[in-house]
Amino acid sequence: MKIAVSSQNQTNVTGHLGHCQKFWIYDVDDTFIQDKQLLQLTKAESFHESSPKETHPLDLVQVLISGSMGNELFCRLEAKDIKPFVTSETDPDTAVTAYLAGSLIVKTQEERDRDHEVEHTHGGEDDHKGKCGCK
Repeated sequence: MKIAVSSQNQTNVTGHLGHCQKFWIYDVDDTFIQDKQLLQLTKAESFHESSPKETHPLDLVQVLISGSMGNELFCRLEAKDIKPFVTSETDPDTAVTAYLAGSLIVKTQEERDRDHEVEHTHGGEDDHKGKCGCK
């Protein structure tokens, strides 16, 4: 199984999934991490810029862990048979280990909505016009 974790700075779990271009890709076997590699997307390949109708480099993963994402992006991943998880965990390795152990603490939809709305409040306007799933 492959698990992706958003990590723009390559150290922490990134909050805004829509703009993230760097992901740790973990190859796991049952409950063990076998390998970890960095996947770097172009700006055009970020979820914010790419079309949900086209193939995406992250289509190869079964699980995607991030610090926040909008509901439409959450649904976009589910439609591609990718299980999305939003967590407050900041360490990518810890997040994956917790997921594998069944102990990853995930945010509720209400918490996801609130966090995503806060990220996109720019003087009362949403400057990215809903591309990543914002309403």
